[in-house]
Amino acid sequence: MYKILVTDSISDIGLKQLYDHPDFLVDKKDNLSEQELCEIIGTYDALIVRSQTVVTKNLLKYGTRLRVIARAGVGVDNIDIDEATRKGIIVINAPGANTIAATEHTLAMLLSLARKIPHAHHSTSLGEWKRGAFKGVELYEKTLGIVGMGKIGTEVAKRAKSFQMKILGFDPYLSEERAKKLGITKATLDDIAKESDFITFHTPLTNETRGLVNDEYISKMKKGVRIINCARGGIINEAALLQAIQEGQIAGAALDVFEHEPPTNLEMLQHPNIIATPHLGASTQEAQEKVAQEVSEEIINIFETSSIRHAVNMPQISGDLQQKIKPYLQLGEHVAQLAIQLLKQAPDKIEINYYGELVEEDTSLLTRIIIKGILSYHFSDSVNLINALHLLKEHGLTYNVQRNAKNKGFANYIELTLHKENKAIKIGSTVLNGYGARIVKINNYRVDIRPEEHLLYIKHFDIPGMIGHVGSILGNYHINIGSMQVGRETIGGEAIMVLSLDKKIDQVVINELQVLNGLEDVQILELTNVNTIQKNRSITV
Repeated sequence: MYKILVTDSISDIGLKQLYDHPDFLVDKKDNLSEQELCEIIGTYDALIVRSQTVVTKNLLKYGTRLRVIARAGVGVDNIDIDEATRKGIIVINAPGANTIAATEHTLAMLLSLARKIPHAHHSTSLGEWKRGAFKGVELYEKTLGIVGMGKIGTEVAKRAKSFQMKILGFDPYLSEERAKKLGITKATLDDIAKESDFITFHTPLTNETRGLVNDEYISKMKKGVRIINCARGGIINEAALLQAIQEGQIAGAALDVFEHEPPTNLEMLQHPNIIATPHLGASTQEAQEKVAQEVSEEIINIFETSSIRHAVNMPQISGDLQQKIKPYLQLGEHVAQLAIQLLKQAPDKIEINYYGELVEEDTSLLTRIIIKGILSYHFSDSVNLINALHLLKEHGLTYNVQRNAKNKGFANYIELTLHKENKAIKIGSTVLNGYGARIVKINNYRVDIRPEEHLLYIKHFDIPGMIGHVGSILGNYHINIGSMQVGRETIGGEAIMVLSLDKKIDQVVINELQVLNGLEDVQILELTNVNTIQKNRSITV
C-alpha cells in the first residue's frame, strides 16, 4: 500500500483514480504549517501540492519515504528541486493541463480590455448609466503581437484569427515554416512593439524575459497599444507600465500576474485603464480536474511500471556508469549554458561530439542534459530531461551526435557547436583527473577555465594594457577577480579574455568596459548548479 499526501486544494474528481486504486491510500490535509508537515511527512511515499505548500530542504529532511513530489500545475518554484534530486525524489508536474484555461482567460482579458467591460459593469452596478464613458475598440483587422509561441501562445493565435486579427508572433524557436502553417507572421520583438495594437505575453520568466517590458521597450511601442499578461509576473516592469498608461503611451493593460503576489500597488490596481485578476489563468473547474488527473495517472505509473513522462529533475544513475559519466553530467550542462549565451539567439542546428573513452559509454543521458541546457535559456523550467528532445523536434531543430575514439589530447573530450545561419559557437571541454571540469576551447581560442557561477567574457584586440584597464575598472567597483584566462591566435590580432568573478556585476560596469579602445564585445555569462567552494583560485594568464 502506497501512502499519498495531498496538502493543497486539489480536485477530488481529478484524484478519483488514486482514491479508487486498491494499492494507494490518499490523505488530504489542507492548510498545514511546515512544522505540522514535518511531523507527518515521514510516513508518505508521495506528496501532491499546488502553489500554497512550499517544499523546503528542511521538509525533505523528514520525508524519508518520499519517492515522488507532484505539482498539480506547471510552475515548480515552490519545490526545492536540487534537494529533491539529491535525495533521489522524482519531481513531476502537469505541463499541458492548463493550456485551454490560460488561453481562454487571455481572450477574456483581451475582450474586456478592448470593450472596458469590468469598469462599465462596476459603473452600472452603482446605478449609473454612462454609455459615453466606456467607448471601446474593435478587434477586427487590428494587429495582435504574441510574445511566446509555445502551446498557449499558439492557441491564442488560433482563436484570435477568428476575429480576423493580423497576428505577429515572436519566439526564439519559431521558424518561418511553422509561422506559415499557423497563418501568422514571424516577427521580432521590435516589430511587435512598432506594429501591434495589442500585445500579449506567453513566455516563462527567465533572466532574458525578466523586465522585458521596461521604459526602453515601451518607448518603441505604437502609441495607444494595449497590453495583456497572463503568463508570469516580472515580465513587465509595473512602475514603467503605470507611468506609460498615465502618460498615454499605452492605452490600457489587463494583468493576471504580478511582480509580487498579492500585489499591493493600489494606484496601479485602481487605475481606470487597468484590469486586474488574481492569477486566474488556470482557475477553471476543467483545468483543476485535468492537472489532478495527470499527476494521479503519472504517480500510479511511476509506482507500478516505473514509467516517467513529466519529471522536471534529473533521474538518478548508479553503479559503474555513475562512476564513469557522472563528472560529465554537470559539465555538459555548463557547456550548453555557455554556448547558448555566447550565441545570443536560438540555434538552428546543434552538433555534439564525444571523443576518447566516452565513446565506449552510453551518453544518451549526457546528450539530453546538453539539449536541456541549451533549451532552458529560452524555455526555463518548461523543458526537462524527458521532453527536451521532443521540444527540439517540435520546433523544427536538428541535432547531430558524433562519437570518435580519437582523444583530442584528453582522455575524454566533449565539443558542442551551435549554429545560427552563418554564425557558430564552439565550446570544447573535459574533466581533468585531480583538477575537475575545464572549458578548454572557445571557438578557435585555447583556454583553461573552471566553470564558475559568474564569468565575464571579453573579445578584444591583443594590444598592450588591455588586461590592466579591465582589472582597474573592476577594481574601482570592488569586483574581485577569481581567475583570468586570455586566448589569442596571433600577436596583435583578435583575442578573448574570460574572468571568473566573486559576484555578478552591474550594467554600469559593462558600460564602462565597452568604451575601452580595442574592445569588441563584453558579456556576462552565468552558470547554474556550480559548486561555490573552489580550491586553488588564482589569476592565470
